[in-house]
Amino acid sequence: MHQSYHGSIEVVCGPMFSGKTEELIRRVKRAQIAKQRVQIFKPAIDVRYHEEDVVSHSSQAIKSEPVEKAVDILIRLKDSTRVVAIDEIQFFDENIITVVTKLAARGYRVICAGLDLDYRAVPFGPMPRLLAIADEVMKIHAICTVCGAPATRSQRLSKSKEQFLLGETDAYEARCRGHFHYDDAEEQGLLPLNEEIKTVAGELRN
Repeated sequence: MHQSYHGSIEVVCGPMFSGKTEELIRRVKRAQIAKQRVQIFKPAIDVRYHEEDVVSHSSQAIKSEPVEKAVDILIRLKDSTRVVAIDEIQFFDENIITVVTKLAARGYRVICAGLDLDYRAVPFGPMPRLLAIADEVMKIHAICTVCGAPATRSQRLSKSKEQFLLGETDAYEARCRGHFHYDDAEEQGLLPLNEEIKTVAGELRN
């Protein structure tokens, strides 16, 4: 991918186990081969594999700088940097939108990777706004652990209701739309199909 001197925002998103971090690392390494100075950031809460490195589920790793808040990325930015990569971007506060927008406006290439949906299949944190302002979006699939179809959702295996729950294969599975389920049917407002159709139709008429 060519370097944009006008700045750009690239987003790689999808469910867990889809290869988002591998794609981020691939893009970073290509930029490094092109002798572009890269800084890589990740949220400090992500210590699943390593406190500092960005590490994929397939054990690919690259050195990064853990930060507590989105604004810390601007504070730590070096003058020689041309490419900024941010992993697990869904865990950052809403200020991440301002940060990436300012970086792109100043000519930086910004590469972001993160979950587009949380364990309820609801848009995750700042991701909806980030996807809307991105110059490029790559949505990649995992493989459904039930049927082998393309998976777009992260099935949580525990009963925790925390939105931020770090985990690996012991806590999550990749699922297709058909095999994904969120157990709290009452919270989802699930009804028998004929009743749901009537309810939605009535809401749309009003």
